[in-house]
Amino acid sequence: MSGSTARAAHIVVVGAGIVGAACADALTENGFHVTVVDTAGVGHGATAAGMGHIVAMDDSEAQFALTKYSRDIWNALADDLPRAAERVACGTLWVAADDEEMQVVAQKCAFYRARGVRAEMLDSRQLAAVEPSLRPGLPGALLIPDDSVVYPPPLAAWLLKRACARGAALRIGIKVSRISDVGVELADGGKIACDMALVAVGAQAKALLPEIQLRPRKGHLVITDRHPNFVRHQLVELGYLKSAHGSTGDSVAFNVQPRATGQVLIGSSRQFDNNRAEVDHGMAQRMLARAVSYMPGLANLSAIRIWTGFRAATPDKLPLIGPHPTRPNVWLATGHEGLGITTSMGTARLVADMLCGRVTEIPAAPYSPCRAGQIDARSACATAPSALAAIGGAGHA
Repeated sequence: MSGSTARAAHIVVVGAGIVGAACADALTENGFHVTVVDTAGVGHGATAAGMGHIVAMDDSEAQFALTKYSRDIWNALADDLPRAAERVACGTLWVAADDEEMQVVAQKCAFYRARGVRAEMLDSRQLAAVEPSLRPGLPGALLIPDDSVVYPPPLAAWLLKRACARGAALRIGIKVSRISDVGVELADGGKIACDMALVAVGAQAKALLPEIQLRPRKGHLVITDRHPNFVRHQLVELGYLKSAHGSTGDSVAFNVQPRATGQVLIGSSRQFDNNRAEVDHGMAQRMLARAVSYMPGLANLSAIRIWTGFRAATPDKLPLIGPHPTRPNVWLATGHEGLGITTSMGTARLVADMLCGRVTEIPAAPYSPCRAGQIDARSACATAPSALAAIGGAGHA
């Protein structure tokens, strides 16, 4: 597929979750003609099964760069977000369980501060004062005050509404079965001709592109009835990165959020090799027991809903953003695992900048689908430059 400099290139965004919606918003803002297709609806899938944190994470330099970049974009939009998004500027508390973890708190604090992120160490007394529902005796925590939480589905709808106001077309209930050399083929036999397809469907991307190395990770969420001020910050145990982001095995970690409604959202669990959407009651009990071990009063709250979702995980825990190595008409915006809500805006900005031939604000190479281990070994990166060149001059209205 080659673009034409005489018109805006037509891009089909496959996926109407938060990442696809953000990409549609950014692409239409830059003059591209966009059609968004999704089988289930706007804000479904992983978007509806995410905790909605907007957070800077430090698992790696590349993860930090994308999450910080995205968080800054979200924070700049704070006053414009719809009320339905229920944004709470609560900050994040990384809670230490012992003195050894307090040493990690100091390291994390230094890491964030050195990179321009506000961070504050709290001792045991200060932590008890700001989060009295935590169990007594915890040694302290790291406060990241500029993090927030949101309710993701309305955000996806808001972003798509902005894209549609610029001319984007939205086709819901449409299943994409194949991406061909001339466009997107649909399960009902129809076709959508386009210059490029941007695959932003998370864990479902592998059905379209079996060569990409994505694995679905199942997660559980529980939400309680209303208990205002029971939780005041997003709370995450300091062992979260090692227990919830390990590459193998099932795991749980303490992670709770205050909602604007006064409810408490409880996570988190991670499971590979469990593709059933049904609640795994054993895993849910483990997750809740972990939460209660940090916050005993949770045992007295009433849970009103429990549900599951699947997040697309890559081998190196970084998303795939950019041109497919061997399919010149395909770009990727997938593999965000549990950080898709946060990183959706940075992902969209990277995609738009690359397609317009601009220098990206953060390096895009760490997220390239061409990096080692992301595409089946039979693929190569030789066609990636032509994939970008085919669209680059055509995106400006």
